[in-house]
Amino acid sequence: MPLETESKVRLRALVAEFRPNNGDLLAALHRVQHEFGYLSAEAMEVIGDQLGLFPAHVYGAASYYEEFRFEPQAHTNIRWCSGPACRLRNGNGIRDALLASLGIGHMNGQTEDGRVGVILGQCNGACEVAPMVWLEQHETHMIEPVGNMSAARAVRMARALRDGATIEEATNA
Repeated sequence: MPLETESKVRLRALVAEFRPNNGDLLAALHRVQHEFGYLSAEAMEVIGDQLGLFPAHVYGAASYYEEFRFEPQAHTNIRWCSGPACRLRNGNGIRDALLASLGIGHMNGQTEDGRVGVILGQCNGACEVAPMVWLEQHETHMIEPVGNMSAARAVRMARALRDGATIEEATNA
């Protein structure tokens, strides 16, 4: 039997209380993501071992839900609102400006250095300040909504974050 990596030992300890056939899959996935910030292939293997499931079953369940991630999060995410009011007020242009100014080829991607990501957000009902984005720093759990966006402001904000600005500094850029 090969030696276990330190991360596998840690993962096994995190999910040790969960039992097969007990409906614990989602709880185990949440616990691991809360600890590591994402679900690695190794994590899904350990969860599967603990619950008597194939890793493909674990991945299938996790990939069904939007909140589970399979790669480490960017230091700061720009969550772009995809709601109708934001789209009617040039939300797509703002999204495209964010992606282009950061050199990211697609939604839910991030810069090569992992500093800034652009992810899809759902409408939160703040249509009076559309179009909007949220800036999220996952280490500090800081979330800053930014409304009345323009493409020019989105570019300034994205560049500031890319260059190492804090959320507060970026919103004032």
